[in-house]
Amino acid sequence: MLRRVESLTGSQNVHKVWGGTFHRIGNLILRRHAVSIGFDSNYSILDSEDAKDFISVCIEDAVIDTKSRRFPKPDVVQDIISYANNTDSPVDEIIIEKYPYFEPLTHQIKRVDEIYHARKLERNVMDYDDLLMNWKRLLIEKPEIANVYAEQFQHILVDEYQDTNKLQAEIIDLLAKKHRNVMVVGDDAQSIFAWRGAEFTNIYEFPKRYPEAELYKLETNYRSTPEILGLANVSIANNKRQFPKMLTAVKRSRDVKPALVPCSDVEQQSAFIAARILELRDEGTSLEDIAVIYRSHYHSVELQLELARRNIPYRVQSGVRFFEQAHIKDVVSYLRIIVNPRDELAWKRVLKMIPGIGNATANRIFETGVQASLLARPDDGLVANQIPSLQAGMLALQSSGRLRTSAPFRNFIVLLELLSSQENRNNPSKQISLILEHGYESYLQENYENAESRAEDIRGLSTYAQRYDSTETFLSELALLSTERFKEPAPLVGEDVISAGDEDELLTLTSVHQAKGLEWKAVFIIWAAEGKFPSPRSLREIDSEEEERRLWYVSLTRAKDELYITYPLLMTDYNRQSVLQKPSRFVTECPPAMFEIWKLEEEPPKFDAPTLIEPTKDFLN
Repeated sequence: MLRRVESLTGSQNVHKVWGGTFHRIGNLILRRHAVSIGFDSNYSILDSEDAKDFISVCIEDAVIDTKSRRFPKPDVVQDIISYANNTDSPVDEIIIEKYPYFEPLTHQIKRVDEIYHARKLERNVMDYDDLLMNWKRLLIEKPEIANVYAEQFQHILVDEYQDTNKLQAEIIDLLAKKHRNVMVVGDDAQSIFAWRGAEFTNIYEFPKRYPEAELYKLETNYRSTPEILGLANVSIANNKRQFPKMLTAVKRSRDVKPALVPCSDVEQQSAFIAARILELRDEGTSLEDIAVIYRSHYHSVELQLELARRNIPYRVQSGVRFFEQAHIKDVVSYLRIIVNPRDELAWKRVLKMIPGIGNATANRIFETGVQASLLARPDDGLVANQIPSLQAGMLALQSSGRLRTSAPFRNFIVLLELLSSQENRNNPSKQISLILEHGYESYLQENYENAESRAEDIRGLSTYAQRYDSTETFLSELALLSTERFKEPAPLVGEDVISAGDEDELLTLTSVHQAKGLEWKAVFIIWAAEGKFPSPRSLREIDSEEEERRLWYVSLTRAKDELYITYPLLMTDYNRQSVLQKPSRFVTECPPAMFEIWKLEEEPPKFDAPTLIEPTKDFLN
């Protein structure tokens, strides 16, 4: 950015301008003045992994019995502390608001936080959040230093201001207290990161904090067609808290309205999207110029299977492929040991989720259990007979006192009995629900900051599994999906972009959050149904409907030329009952005439001549 300034202005003094992220500028200032707040200037900066290890030591120092009580793992404690820091909120308030299941442990978590801060000072280290927290602390506790920078920074410019958190806004206000020359650039309609601490009121209430500020609206849009922008403008106008804007397109109209495509069910939705993508490809639109956007990652399950069947290569921008995520593989491992009780890898994966069991103990349990099952199994015995034998072998191991924790192990045995019972044995949907209800949801809460989102994925997997009459068939299809078409598996990291094949062209599947700032010629927004988009989980929070509408607005405005909005008319719930789906409120609050409504045939659709029906409010409602 500074090089661009130099190029545009021809100035040779750009090196005198301070430019960088909040954390970079904070580090520059703290290197000069760390001694004033008790650190040496040569402090080390902990990365995320170092910080997690540091917190592990602090948990030990706090003498917390993490095994007798359900205490969160170090990275979850790290997330709690970090969120509290970035929102400038007390830890106990954050626990009540975002982690209510840990409320009984509030005192212990606060104790870990205190030890963590003291130990960082003692060891002369700061984590990433400290670069902001200690910067603010320096400006408040050392007014003589604050005055130097308030005088020095005559003009302060902040980009992407809608994504700043409370702590960052407070730092800017402290630096600008003398000259008050602050220019912020941002789009309040794209403030979509409240879940990670971004504070919408920073930009919305900026004119209140700086009443002398002038507002300039950038309303010329170079990306999308007038029809797409018209829909986006009407949709976001339903938000009450906003700076009203009316985007105007530079592009000429293509005489194509956004398509609203009600589908009979989820399968038809996936079939339509795959077929339409292939047609767009034949018409000359590269797969690289096409994206499918969804509100939650599990919404892409059926589509990923359909794309694999049709050999359409794709990347997942919002994370690893659905079935390769750790929590999905955990649940699938339970099912694998019910179908094949001699599956060593699956056994060891689920055993190591039990507190007190590591690699050595998992190996011992598996070998003891397998020996017992082989001895007990008749020569022509059924595979099902191995489950009770394995249980017997493991219970014998437990009673011998070789396991450090017994209660979780007993619960594990109870779960195995439920999964292998005659009633549940060939019902993968029910089995997945039982796994979540009998301990795995608690495991998610202890181990992942986004536990609720992962639990939502598993419920989505349970719904998807209802179409299978046996667990074996369900597992076979998942295994074939993972191995038939794609390259050899590689180590996976959350939020990596995983390519689906060797092809140069890849279709993009992405969550709305990951799509921000990107654009494609053709965009499909799927599951545009009430209860899916907006997310019911997010609607439990105050003002969240408006953030959901901002997410919808971001989705719409990713499309340059063509926009398709789809939802299934029917879906199957957890009780295998058909449920009628309503279109999203974000669809019905816009005039039907803004859409071109497609009516699909019941058979596999052909799209050479899409059938249109006259848009009416009755149809949408």
